[in-house]
Amino acid sequence: MLTKKKKLSKKEIKEDKLVTFYYKAYGYFDDNKSKVFAYIGGFLVLLALIAFYINYRHQQNIHAGIELSRVIPLYDSGSFLEAIEGRAGTNIIGLKKIVDEYGSTENGETAKIYLANSYNMLGKYDDAYKYYKDYSGSFNMYKATALAGQASYFANKNNYEKAADLYRKASRVSKNDVLNSGYLLQAGVNYMSAHKQQDAKEMFKAIIKDYLTTPEYRDANKYLAEIQ
Repeated sequence: MLTKKKKLSKKEIKEDKLVTFYYKAYGYFDDNKSKVFAYIGGFLVLLALIAFYINYRHQQNIHAGIELSRVIPLYDSGSFLEAIEGRAGTNIIGLKKIVDEYGSTENGETAKIYLANSYNMLGKYDDAYKYYKDYSGSFNMYKATALAGQASYFANKNNYEKAADLYRKASRVSKNDVLNSGYLLQAGVNYMSAHKQQDAKEMFKAIIKDYLTTPEYRDANKYLAEIQ
């Protein structure tokens, strides 16, 4: 005699699917052990390489910081050529070598700004521009400095509009940069030289509105009066 087939509950159906999945997964693993272990091994190797790279980059950044700290006193004293090339017979390797060896680290990026400034002070404007343009660090102050350095380069080449655009861009990197009023003033002056009076007005008015206590405030009023 046929008996009535028992209807499975939702719980039993779920458990049955889980058991089926388990055996399918086990079967796949059993048939593909070598591939699975190879994938796991490859993943672990990748994690190890990532950890090694992160640690290496960290150590390189530390070394760059040490080398930079040794050369900064030369830069601060105005010995720009020595700051660039280093001092023979000492452990001061110079900004150029720091950038060459550690330029992709954060401290190496900072060295680019000091190197560019040094070249600028020596009148080597093409070399300065190269390193200002190459800066890609994360510090806003240096980002603005790099833009302003490029702006100065174009101003010296009489490309006043390009210079003004870069000075304006520098002023917008960070609201907290104490040099913003100076960047805005330079932007305005260069816009005037480029015969873009409306843009120049905008720069001077921004100084008058937001930088009342800065030395640039008086100059901005003077230039604005000239335009009007």
